[in-house]
Amino acid sequence: MRVAAFALILAAAGLLTVATSFSMQGPIRLGAVYNLTGDWAAYGIPSSRGAKLHAEQINGAGGLLSRPLELIVKNANGTPEGAAAAASDILSEAPDVPALFGLSGSDQARAAGEVSAKAQRVFVTSGATSPQLPLQVPEYLFLACFGDNVQAAAAAQYAYDTLKARSVTVLYDASHTYTRLLQDYFIRSLKALGGEVVSAIKFQGAEKFTNAMTRASASDAFFVSAETPANAFAFAKAMREAGFDQPIIGGDGYDGDSVWSADPDLKDIYFTTHAYFAADNPSPRAQFFAEAYAGAYDGAVPDGFAGLGYDTVGLLTTAIQNAGSSEPEKLLQALGSIEDYEGVTGTISFSGGSHVPRKSVTILEIADGKRSFVTEIMPTQIPSP
Repeated sequence: MRVAAFALILAAAGLLTVATSFSMQGPIRLGAVYNLTGDWAAYGIPSSRGAKLHAEQINGAGGLLSRPLELIVKNANGTPEGAAAAASDILSEAPDVPALFGLSGSDQARAAGEVSAKAQRVFVTSGATSPQLPLQVPEYLFLACFGDNVQAAAAAQYAYDTLKARSVTVLYDASHTYTRLLQDYFIRSLKALGGEVVSAIKFQGAEKFTNAMTRASASDAFFVSAETPANAFAFAKAMREAGFDQPIIGGDGYDGDSVWSADPDLKDIYFTTHAYFAADNPSPRAQFFAEAYAGAYDGAVPDGFAGLGYDTVGLLTTAIQNAGSSEPEKLLQALGSIEDYEGVTGTISFSGGSHVPRKSVTILEIADGKRSFVTEIMPTQIPSP
C-alpha cells in the first residue's frame, strides 16, 4: 500500500489523527447491515468489504477520536424482514452504536432505517437509490449514493444524445420498488428530452420476463430495469437469444462483474453506476482505493458498491470527527452538515437539508464478458422524486 497516498486521503477526509496508540476508552462501534448470501450478496459482499477496509485503514492511522473503530456486521438475508431483524439484533447487542449503515435494496433499507429511527439512530444506506427513502424515514435516513431519478436521467441522456435512440421500449419488474421507480424516472427523463417510449411492459418476478419480452415492440433501444446483476444477465441473454440486437440500457442493478463473464458474446449493453475502479480510470483517488482493495482481497477489482461501502464509513466517521463525539444526536447534526466530502465514488454534500447527495453518474458498457468505462455524466434534467 502506498503509505503517503493513504495518509493524504485520510487527512483530506479529516480522519488522520496525531495519535499513535488508542486511548483507554472502548471502541466506537457502528452497525453494518448487508446481504452476505443469495443473489443480493453480489452487492453486499463487496460493499461490506469496502466498509471493512476503510475501518482497518482508520485504525491503522490511530483510530477515530483516538479510539478503535469497530464494525458489527449482520446478514440481512435478502429480505426487508431480514434487514429489520439484523438492525434490531445490532441495537440489542450493542445499544451504544451511534449509527447503522449498509444495504443496496430500497425496500430493505427502508425496513432497517425504520428500526434505526425508532431507536433515534442514523441509518445511511450505502447503495439503495430511492430518493423517496428520506421522506419515508424522515430525519434519520441518508443516502451515500445518488438517487434513482439522477441515474435514470443520466441513462436517458446517454441513450438520446450518444446512442441516438429516439424510441425506447421499457421492460421492468413491477415487484420491486427500485425497478418501478427507475423505469418511471427513465420514461419521464426521455420524454423531457424529446424521445418516445414505444411501450412500458411490466412483469411480476424475474421468471415472468420471457413472456413480457414477447410483447416488446420494435424500437431504437430497450431500457430493462433489473433488480440484481443475475437478473440483468438473464434478461439480456434472453433478449439476444430471441433476436433483439438493439442496445440494452439499465441501471446500477447491472453492476456485478462476475456474472457477465459467463457469456462473453453479450454486447451493446450499457448501464449507470456509482464509480469505476479498473486500471483505465485515471483518478488517483480511484486507483488508490483499487490498489488497497486488491491488496486486502486477493487481487479483486472493486465495483461501485465496494466504493460506496468505503465512502459510507468515511461519511459517518467524518461526522464523528467533526462533532468531536460519537453521541447519536451530535453525529446526526454533523452528518447533515457535511459539504464536499471527497469520496472514492465522488464528491458528497448534504446541502440545503437534503439527505440525498447530488453526484455524477458513471456509464459502463458490457462487452467481451466484462465492464468497461464509457463516460461520466451529470444529467441536466432530473425528474422530481
